[in-house]
This record gives sequence, structure tokens and C-alpha cells, in this order.
Amino acid sequence: MPERGRATTAEEEITGGPVTAARRAGLLVTLVLGGLTALPPLSMDMYLPALPQVTDALRAPAATVQLTLTACLAGMALGQLVVGPMSDKWGRRRPLLVGMLVYVVATAACAFAPGVDVLVAFRLLQGLAGAAGIVIARAVVRDLYDGVEMARFFSTLMLISGVAPIVAPLIGGQILRITDWRGVFHVLAVIGVLLTIVVWRFLHETLPPARRHAGGVGQALRTMGGLLADRVFTGYMLAGGLAFAALFAYITASPFVVQEIYGASPQTFGLLFGLNSIGLVAVGQINGKLLVGRISLNKALGFGLTVITLAAAALVLMTAGVFGEPGLAGIAAGLFVLMSAMGLAMPNTNALALMRTPHAAGSASALLGASSFLIGALVSPLVGIAGETTAVPMAVVQLGCALAALGCFLLLCRPRKTAGTAAS
Repeated sequence: MPERGRATTAEEEITGGPVTAARRAGLLVTLVLGGLTALPPLSMDMYLPALPQVTDALRAPAATVQLTLTACLAGMALGQLVVGPMSDKWGRRRPLLVGMLVYVVATAACAFAPGVDVLVAFRLLQGLAGAAGIVIARAVVRDLYDGVEMARFFSTLMLISGVAPIVAPLIGGQILRITDWRGVFHVLAVIGVLLTIVVWRFLHETLPPARRHAGGVGQALRTMGGLLADRVFTGYMLAGGLAFAALFAYITASPFVVQEIYGASPQTFGLLFGLNSIGLVAVGQINGKLLVGRISLNKALGFGLTVITLAAAALVLMTAGVFGEPGLAGIAAGLFVLMSAMGLAMPNTNALALMRTPHAAGSASALLGASSFLIGALVSPLVGIAGETTAVPMAVVQLGCALAALGCFLLLCRPRKTAGTAAS
């Protein structure tokens, strides 16, 4: 019980004990939130090695099959805009459980899709439902943490959720050894069932009734409008969304670039994808353990965006043949640097934006996630615009997104002027 005469904090209402006790018990919550944030990369990346097989099995063009990724991404974006405000009104737990149940049903339906059009439709539903885990996980972090501590937690969360993109293509490649692409969705459905059970059993409500919003759709739209009117919040949101779009251009194009253009096997593709994910996770841990608290978050973010831009520029030059035929090794090296620098961009944009929005964490989290997935969904079809025989469109899209992200950060966030308030 809290001490007499002392106000009860949000965490004490959640846990029934002091804040320090809640933090000691935080490992379990961290693992659950890590599982929720790992679900989107699992849904995307476990399926990646199967894309060429889906193209053959459903007799559809590669660009059409890539729409199954775009549909899932768009669903995750739109779903966050709905679930985020819902979680501010009804709490985090109920919308999350409903979303997880729908995710399981939609994923199972993907496994039985008779054609690519039906697969695209169910992937859209899968994304809409899976959005609940993404947006609510971020909102729970904002409920429990603030400032530098929140930035560190996001980096820790990246370590856990970063295991998913490392192992997902490897698992997908191994699944394809014993079954076809439909088996990937069977496995994802089982993972969804297990995660739903874990959430129901171990993740308690983190938003007390006193802190919930009573308004409906109109109030949610007004809240989001107020957040977007904050120039600095919008700058971080756009910078993070555009950086994610550069990442998603890689996710969308790499199965064809690595396997079709450079002739690698699905297993080799999985290994390369895993190495890139290790780089992202490692840099994320350097950010959380070494940089946060020692240098400003704005400086770390600016450095990360600069490295992403330079890596994308190098990829454009290599894929265009400026240095001769680079081969798979050169392309893989450029992608590794680009992916690793995401470990500075992704956690810091989230932390810096959410620091400004303690009054509407669910809506702010929804805008952050939706902008990332919507921008990614819009740019991802561009990577296949020149067909399946060149990697130049992928590199050009990545460079364009990186330059735009860096521009939004410098022009809207104005880090030199806001360094004293948001970065320490």
C-alpha cells in the first residue's frame, strides 16, 4: 500500500506497490512488449523468402505480389489511427486483446488464400489487427516511463523485438524446405495464438480510469490535430516515418535483389537479412547503454540520419555501376551500414516525439506508427518500377527518403534550438 498522505502514482495503481517494485517486475512487461513489437517484423520478414515462390504459385507478377507487403503495411498504419485513440479512451488491455484475436483469424485465412487478390485482402486485415500490438506497446512505455529513461527502454525494446527480423527470414527459409509458402502463415497463426495467451495472462492495464479520455471520434481527431500542430512533434514524426520508409524499401526489394538479381538462395538471403538486423540491434544497444544520457538525443538522431543518407548515396552509385559491377558483397555492405544506422534513428525519434505528448500517448503513438507505415506503403511499390533486373530503384527510393528525413529533422525540429529542452 502507498504511504499515508502521499499521492498514488499511476504505476502504483497498476501494480499495487511502489514504483521501484514495479520497475523490478518490469522484465516480464519488457518481454511482453517486445513480443508485441516483434509481431510486425515476424509478419513481414518470415514471409520474405517465400515471395518468389508466391509469384510462381499464384501466377502473379512480382509487382502484384509485393502488394501483399504493401497491404499489410497500410493496414498496420490505418489500424494504429483507430486503436491508438481507442486505447486512450478504454485503456490498453481490451483493444489489444481484440486486435490479437482478429490477427490470428486473418493470418490463418492468408494460408488458404486461393489467389493473390484474396491474399492481398487478408494481408490488409492482418495488418489492421496487428496494429494493436505496435501502438499499444509504445503507449504502455509512455505510461510507465519518461525522458532519458524512456529512450533507454525503447533501445532495450529494440534488442528484444530485433530478434524477430534476425530469425524470421531464417525460419521462413527453413519452413520452405519442408512445406510451401502457406506453411509460413500457419506458423504465424500459431505465434499469434501464443502471444495472445501471454498478453491475456501477464500484461495488466497501465492506463488508470482517471487518466482516460471520455471523448469520441471527434475528440480523438481534435487531439491528433493538436499534436500535428506541434511543429517539433511533426518534425520527429516525419523524420522517423521517412527513415522507416527507407528501411521498408529494403524489406520490399531485397528478396528479389538478393535472390533474383544476385542469385542467392532463400537461406543465404535469410542469413544476410539476419546480419543486417544484428547491426540494427547492436547500434540500438550502443544508443541505449552508452549514448543516452551522455550526448543529446538530437545529436544521436542527427548522426544516425546522416549515416543513413551517406549509405543510401553509396548504394545508388554502386547499383548504377559507377564503380563497376559491385556484386552481392558490395550491395550487402551498403545495406548493412544503412540498416545499422536505423538503431540510432528509430528509438530516438520515438522518444523525442513522445516526450512532448504525455497527455495523449495513445494518439501520439498512433500518429508515429501510422505515418511510418503509410509512408512506407506509399514508397514501397516504387522499388519495382523498373522491373526485377535492377536494384537502382531500391537505392534511389532509399536516398530520397533519407534526404527528406534529414531535411524534416533540421528544418522542423531545429535541433540546435530545442537541444536544451528535448535532448538531454
